[in-house]
Amino acid sequence: MSDGSEQKEGASGRKPLTLTRTTSGGTVRQSFSHGRTKQVAVEVREKRAIGRGGAGAAPSAPGPGVPPPIKSRAPKAAPAAPEPAPPPVRPGDISDVEARRREEAVRRAMAEREAREQRLRAEEEQRRALDEAQRKKAAELAAAEAEAEARRREAEAEAEAEAVEAQAPAEAPPAPAQPTRGPVAKEENTNLLGDLGGRIKSARKPLPTAPVKPAKKGEPKRREGKLTLDMVERITEGDDDRVRSLAAYRRAQQKEKERRAKLMGGGDRERITREVTIPETITVQDLANRMAIRVADIIKFMMRQGQMVKQADVLDADTAELIATEYGHIVKRVAESDVEEGLSGEVDAEEDLKPRPPVVTIMGHVDHGKTSLLDALRETDVAAGEAGGITQHIGAYQVRLKDGSRVTFLDTPGHAAFSSMRARGAQVTDVVVLVVAADDGVMPQTAEAISHAKASGVPLIVAVNKIDKPDANPERVLQELLQHEIVTENFGGEVLHVEVSALKKTGLDKLVETILLQAELLDIKANPKRAAEATVIESRLDRGRGVVATVLVQKGTLKRGDIVVAGAQWGRVRALANERGQMLNEAGPSEPVEIMGLEGVPDPGDTMQVVENENRAREIADYRQRKRRERMSVGASRGNSLEQMMARIKDTGASELPVLIKADVQGSAEAITGSLDKLGTEEVQARTVHSGVGAINESDVQLAKTSGASVIGFNVRASKEARDLAEREGVEIRYYSIIYDLIDDIKGVMSGMLAPINRETFLGNAEVLEVFQISKVGKVGGCRVTEGVVRKGAKVRILRDNVVIQEMGVLTTLKRFKDEVNEVVMGQECGMSFGQFQDIKKGDVVECFNVEVVQRTL
Repeated sequence: MSDGSEQKEGASGRKPLTLTRTTSGGTVRQSFSHGRTKQVAVEVREKRAIGRGGAGAAPSAPGPGVPPPIKSRAPKAAPAAPEPAPPPVRPGDISDVEARRREEAVRRAMAEREAREQRLRAEEEQRRALDEAQRKKAAELAAAEAEAEARRREAEAEAEAEAVEAQAPAEAPPAPAQPTRGPVAKEENTNLLGDLGGRIKSARKPLPTAPVKPAKKGEPKRREGKLTLDMVERITEGDDDRVRSLAAYRRAQQKEKERRAKLMGGGDRERITREVTIPETITVQDLANRMAIRVADIIKFMMRQGQMVKQADVLDADTAELIATEYGHIVKRVAESDVEEGLSGEVDAEEDLKPRPPVVTIMGHVDHGKTSLLDALRETDVAAGEAGGITQHIGAYQVRLKDGSRVTFLDTPGHAAFSSMRARGAQVTDVVVLVVAADDGVMPQTAEAISHAKASGVPLIVAVNKIDKPDANPERVLQELLQHEIVTENFGGEVLHVEVSALKKTGLDKLVETILLQAELLDIKANPKRAAEATVIESRLDRGRGVVATVLVQKGTLKRGDIVVAGAQWGRVRALANERGQMLNEAGPSEPVEIMGLEGVPDPGDTMQVVENENRAREIADYRQRKRRERMSVGASRGNSLEQMMARIKDTGASELPVLIKADVQGSAEAITGSLDKLGTEEVQARTVHSGVGAINESDVQLAKTSGASVIGFNVRASKEARDLAEREGVEIRYYSIIYDLIDDIKGVMSGMLAPINRETFLGNAEVLEVFQISKVGKVGGCRVTEGVVRKGAKVRILRDNVVIQEMGVLTTLKRFKDEVNEVVMGQECGMSFGQFQDIKKGDVVECFNVEVVQRTL
């Protein structure tokens, strides 16, 4: 049986839901209202099985409008009748499970509706409470304003009364007695209130208005007649019933303040004079902050001067001084370089100076045994670890002698590319030891070291090394030094010299004794109790430790935790280590140490100073970085854009080889950049896109791809990510460990970029004896070879009276009699045809030559 639903409207106006379902016992109707279920009727209908043929069919069920038969209640219990067979399932009937599911759905729907209605009622109550609170707040504000207005009126009335009493004459006759009303007279009340500090208000004067008609009972009173000035004054004074606006109240307060200021004898408030510090450039916002005024005031002043400025605009020092002077401030002009004032410290007193170890720089030509000599003194073997057997880094070491004294040595490279390193070593040294090989003599870098030593003004000691070799000739070395104005003691000069052998370790004691003697004559002293000053010898970027800088302390004592400024970098010294890797807490004068903790990699040769705080260090570093950027922009002011670069190449015909250099230390990167710059010519030059220290990373590869450069790694390697990116992008990475191999390769690449030259090779001359006109061919010259040889395929030119009149191409037709030949030697006759050129005459000379393409090199 199909289920149906009936709806009945309840007493509350809601329509209940009625669900009808068919079960084995009959049809059940259930009504749902507000979550309650009520069974309203149960109809039990007997079901009879109906056979296929219709025999024995049970009586049919009554129609829908026929009520079910009502059975009479039996007086006695009857025997149990057999249960009827379950009715057949018809299409549309629902099962018990489905009915229960639907009942649950109806209950959930009713519960949700109840929850929604409760939520709406709660929101409505909350809204009403909020409105009520707002109304109460508005009423309180109105009451407060009314109370303030009443107090103001009372204060004004008191002020008016006091003014009237002050103007009245002191000896005025007493007023006649007035009749009193009540037990206490008015005069007595006045005296009593006066003793208590109060007073009685005077009665208001009635408004002089025109006569009005009597109003009817219940009508509101209104003002009638003409409005006079007296009425307006009375209304503005507050005698009217209306309440003034908030704007009027504020205006009255402002007038009252101005009136009191005038009564106190002051006009406009005096401006506070300040001392305003104005640098070379300053923004409008910063100037307003320093002057303690609004930015709008400065903008108005500049507008009156005919100039429009904004808050972030930059003003020059003269304009800022004009504005500050206009507002009555005291101007103090400063420059940006003033941040470095007092950085070098004061001059040390003589009693504070203490002896310090001498600083000795070892200089000389490459492969003359400088590092081996230093290893013999230190009893180490540094030279064995150098790539290619040559020193490519500047090193700083301190040797402890047997008597307890110390000597600091600086080992400089001898290759031509490391000229700047040798110059830095000569600037920070006390004594220069010039090492010359006894079997090699004075070489170019030896002469350069002599020049650096003379420029620095330090004494020179000549150490003739490798005297143990069979072909050693120390006398020849000393004679060659005379050409460079180095006169040793053997020749009556003042320059000390020592013959040593680093391999056999002979003459080392005499060399050390000579160094100490020279240092004693110099009387080297320093103040160890002041803020430290040092020089950066070398710097690098270590993957595990960060920025590592090798510095040589010159003054004071450098301590761990000091805040330092090294060139354009600053930082806090986190660790100090000597050349043996031992950690130190402090380093005195003439002591080389490695420091860690700088924010960036400083340049070799920069001066490092200790400052008092981080703000000062950051300010100095920012100033130096800004100045460096300005210098770089000025150096590149001729134009580095693509259009300008192409225009220069077009004008000069020069080609550029872009390279990106990454080295292990800053000094090596500087040396490589300088060497590549020296290789450049007017036609081809190397352009360094970027140079730095540390491993090759992905940003380096990306920069090289953008600029079309090759990446050069000197004693460094690329990370795996950088190698993968370079392989994908097609960027070439080259690794080197010896500097002259790097320079030779770059030189070969730049040589290949040079345009080849065409070189002519003369073959021979032939004289035209007769000109023949041949049909379909044109003019043919009958010639005799007068010099050299004429070859087929060679280039020819026509000369008339020794003047070139035609530059021909390749000679294609060369005949002797009627046969084609490849060449004709001197003294023989031949026939030549010159193609389209027909202006050939008797007596012309045909010059035959070859053109060779020759590749140029730097």
